[in-house]
Amino acid sequence: MLASLTIIRYPKIFIPFALFAMAMFRLPLAFNKKISFYKLMGSGKNGSFDKHPDWQQWAIMAVHPAATELQFIQHKNLTDLYGSFIRSWIKFFNCETWTILLQPLEGHGTWDKQQPFGPLAKQTAYDGIIAILTRATIRFSRLNAFWKNVDAVALQMLGAKGFITSAGVGEMPYIKQATFSVWETKEHMKQFAYQMKVHADVIRKTRKENWYSEEMFVRFRPIATIGTIKGKDPLEGML
Repeated sequence: MLASLTIIRYPKIFIPFALFAMAMFRLPLAFNKKISFYKLMGSGKNGSFDKHPDWQQWAIMAVHPAATELQFIQHKNLTDLYGSFIRSWIKFFNCETWTILLQPLEGHGTWDKQQPFGPLAKQTAYDGIIAILTRATIRFSRLNAFWKNVDAVALQMLGAKGFITSAGVGEMPYIKQATFSVWETKEHMKQFAYQMKVHADVIRKTRKENWYSEEMFVRFRPIATIGTIKGKDPLEGML
């Protein structure tokens, strides 16, 4: 089983079509027999959870149960991942895209009451370059507490040792949010998550105050990338 995350960046003039695509893409993804799970998401502006959307930037995350590393590396073609309609749409609107192929390794929790990446170990021996998906559905009663803590954590993450890149994505503004980040090693990620005071304090608050009605945390091995985002492949030369 492999997963993919594609960040799609539209020219400003085509922002209305970006919004329309979030409805249009559902049909070809739903009927794609090579995909067992997918999510269409918007993006925040600062690489983490963000109240302010980046209207130019959107994301697709999908699970490909029968895909192989070799197929992806050989073709590097979005048609193989999402089908010809989505690839043609992206090309027609001159979108910039960056795609990362991922192997699920470790994790816990659910996404819409599913385990889309299958049953995962809580820990493995892997400690190479690692990608992290943290997503949550925030309780209405805890929205204010959650958003009060976002900026400080995002700022700390951007300056953390071993941090490579991140993207803030979400299915629903304010309520269903996710952060995807990439780190040099699992140890670097753990140092940020559990040893840096601001983030460690927020983790404690989420548990004590029961901020989330549903959450998921998954670690992946990045396999390969296609394309660029804002003119750069954040993992160029690292895989």
